[in-house]
Amino acid sequence: MALPILYIGNKNYSSWSMRPWLALKWGGIAFEELIIPLGAEGYGRSAIPEVRAVSPSGRMPALHVGGAIIHESLAICEWAAEQAPSLWPEDRLTRAQARAVASEMHAGYVALRRDMPCNVRRRLDAAPSWRDDTRADLDQLFATWGQLLTRYGGPFLFGERSIADAMFAPVAARLRTHAVETPRLPQSYCETILADDAFLEWERAAIDEPWTIEQTEAFYR
Repeated sequence: MALPILYIGNKNYSSWSMRPWLALKWGGIAFEELIIPLGAEGYGRSAIPEVRAVSPSGRMPALHVGGAIIHESLAICEWAAEQAPSLWPEDRLTRAQARAVASEMHAGYVALRRDMPCNVRRRLDAAPSWRDDTRADLDQLFATWGQLLTRYGGPFLFGERSIADAMFAPVAARLRTHAVETPRLPQSYCETILADDAFLEWERAAIDEPWTIEQTEAFYR
């Protein structure tokens, strides 16, 4: 059978592409990757023709496997976990909790994502003054990370790497990009993610990419 193909957006910007890519890497699942540069006509409206051709939602990522198309990040991660069960904690209650925080990241932290766009290459000298809803997201994030790291002993949220960490990995990169002051335990978690071999592979490729998304870069001007 042909290898699954993971279609992703620019590695510098596409946090949703990073998440299942890390899960597949951590699960030891062989796959091909194909990058479709974002930022072209139709960007932001799910209307880029090249993306529409491979993803029913018009968004990246999309996994093509066995004639099927899985076009949503968390669903791709769940498919990966069916191939590599170690991507979720073994204990049932712990696994349920890991799914809960992964889903919380998937559906929440809207203000954080709005005010801290993913830009792996960027480093701000100082953080701006965050709006109240962004600060509330940061407080929630740090509380969640701190509780889990304390309970399960780190270095990852549930001790070993899991899909929960894949979901939060782009957030660690965003905090670094935007010079966010981070408490001790969450900071140690960020350092663990940012030193991970798979993340470093993604980061190197992001740095070397020739494409930019002007709509995102304009945020920093």
